[in-house]
Amino acid sequence: MTIHIEDLKFECIIGILDFERIKPQDVIVNILLEYNYKNGFINYAQIVQKVKDLMIKSEFLLIEDALEAINLNLTKEFAAINSINIKITKPSILRDVKVSVSKHYNPQS
Repeated sequence: MTIHIEDLKFECIIGILDFERIKPQDVIVNILLEYNYKNGFINYAQIVQKVKDLMIKSEFLLIEDALEAINLNLTKEFAAINSINIKITKPSILRDVKVSVSKHYNPQS
C-alpha cells in the first residue's frame, strides 16, 4: 500500500540564517510512504501529526537534518514501512522560487 501526504503546510523555525531563527516560516512537506498492509494499516493522521510535532519542536538548522529525523522517527514508530520519500519545501525563503530538499529511504534494506 502507498500513503500520499501532499502539501502538508505549517510554520516552524528552520534554517541557518539569522532571520530564520527568529520567526517561523512556512514549510510544505510531501511524503510518499510504501508499507506492508498485511501487518495492519498505518494511520495517515498520525503520520501528519508526528511530522508537524517533530519539526515544530526541533527547530532544525538544515532541511537535510529534518529529513533524516522524520525518516528515523517514522520508521521506528511504524515497522511496516518499506520505503519512504520525503520532500520539504521552503516556499518563501527566496523571492522568485520555491526551494526543496528531498530524499528516498529504504529502511528494510
